[in-house]
Amino acid sequence: MDVITYLDQPGCVRLSNDTIDVIVATAVGPRVLRCGFAAGPNLLGEYPDLVTETALGPWKPLGGHRLWAAPEQMPGSYAPDDRPLTWQMLDERSISLRQNTDTAGIEKALLVRVAPSGGRVTLQHEIRNRGRWPIEIAPWALTIVAPGGTAVIPQPLFRSHDQQLLPVRSMALWPFTDLSDPRWRIGSRLIRLTPDPHRPAPQKLGVMNERGWCACVWPDAILVKHFDHNGRGRYPDFGSNTEVYAEGAYLELETLGCLELLAPGEAVSHVERWSLFPGLDPLVVDDEHKLEEALVELATASVS
Repeated sequence: MDVITYLDQPGCVRLSNDTIDVIVATAVGPRVLRCGFAAGPNLLGEYPDLVTETALGPWKPLGGHRLWAAPEQMPGSYAPDDRPLTWQMLDERSISLRQNTDTAGIEKALLVRVAPSGGRVTLQHEIRNRGRWPIEIAPWALTIVAPGGTAVIPQPLFRSHDQQLLPVRSMALWPFTDLSDPRWRIGSRLIRLTPDPHRPAPQKLGVMNERGWCACVWPDAILVKHFDHNGRGRYPDFGSNTEVYAEGAYLELETLGCLELLAPGEAVSHVERWSLFPGLDPLVVDDEHKLEEALVELATASVS
């Protein structure tokens, strides 16, 4: 564990093992600002100069991974999180971070654990209602990834018409979503979104992903995010537990927990398990069926 300055943020804590290192902020957030192979590039996006002006004050994404509450609202979702956190090292590779109640009445906490070896990280997200009345809300884990990657969501397992007569997946589209945009590649096995710096118009899609994993694929690395699917739970955004968003070179890979009615003081949590792997052969990446098979193998390995 080291305390460093990163992205001009003082007091950042670096957690590492023999394979990867992770950097979390303590002066703002909670945020994971870096995740990557040791001595390799950051697989998380870095956007320290972006600002969204809101009625509650300026909100800065900074980059990396953050915790929000769904469904998205303006200005509530964008409540500034630029104050120091309460944090505690649980052991040499685990840290607990807790934000003071924000101006939307939400308290956010994040527990980050780097595995003793290999490319695994566990992130436990918690949102707590610190308001005076009940609110219906879901934890929302958003990862801004580094440029050059493609977000990948698996399609449901194939069944023939004779085997399955009823639908198996819902899909949420936003008013600005254009499925004819070349950044989308929607196939029988995978949904892929590749950002393009020359296409600034935003794109977004959400799905009910019962397979419990999604990924970002770069030429030299792969990040698999694994999460639990609750078949009896209610999810935001027309039943979405996985979402992708692109705008120019900017790309987010997001997962969501179930909607819960939280009384004052109550909390809900959502866990993601990350696994980092080296990149795949370009011939595999370009073939949807081969890519899906490879990612399924990696996703299975990430939880075994």
